[in-house]
Amino acid sequence: MAYKFEKLEVWTRALDYSDQIYDIAGQLPKHERYNLADQMNRAANSIALNVAV
Repeated sequence: MAYKFEKLEVWTRALDYSDQIYDIAGQLPKHERYNLADQMNRAANSIALNVAV
C-alpha cells in the first residue's frame, strides 16, 4: 500500500536531492566528513521527511 505523499513530485525530487547530497558529502575532505557531511545529510533527509508529514 502506497502512502499519498509517495505520489507527490516534490517528494520524489527530495529523494533525488538527498541522493545528490550524499554523493557530494562523500567527496568532502576527511576532516569535514563527520561534521559538515553529517549536517548536510540530515538537512537533505529532513526535506523529504517534512513533505511526508
